[in-house]
Amino acid sequence: MNNPIDLNSFIQIAIIVPDIEKAAKEWADILNIPMPEIVIQHRPEKPSQELTYRGKPADYELKLAVINAPGGWCIELHQCDNNDSTFREYVNKHGYGVHHIGFSVGDKRDEIIKELMEKGYDMRTIGYYPGGSWTIVDSEERLGVNLNIKPHK
Repeated sequence: MNNPIDLNSFIQIAIIVPDIEKAAKEWADILNIPMPEIVIQHRPEKPSQELTYRGKPADYELKLAVINAPGGWCIELHQCDNNDSTFREYVNKHGYGVHHIGFSVGDKRDEIIKELMEKGYDMRTIGYYPGGSWTIVDSEERLGVNLNIKPHK
């Protein structure tokens, strides 16, 4: 690739779990850390282009817990609802497990996404939030895991 992903830009591993409260408690116990906060990303009041799934406005809720690790990366725990989403698609196909690994690529984000699309990768989900965005690249068949390409952490 002309714009390769730098390994130093690794920021996350995201795991879909069936019960986020139980999983967060187990991770906290195993890692001997405080229980991470569980945040609910509610379904949008009106689906829009701020959150898409397979090119269409998305309409799902997600529970999320973040365990920050030394070195600037994190473990994200996700519990999805039953509505169509990249997370539900993964669970329906594979069961629970590692959904994606994430990279913060800065200003190269658009060039990297363009090159991945030229290589035949589809964009599963694009989401925007205050101060940032995220793109889930459908790469599990070719890489064994999806990619999350973010311009900034």
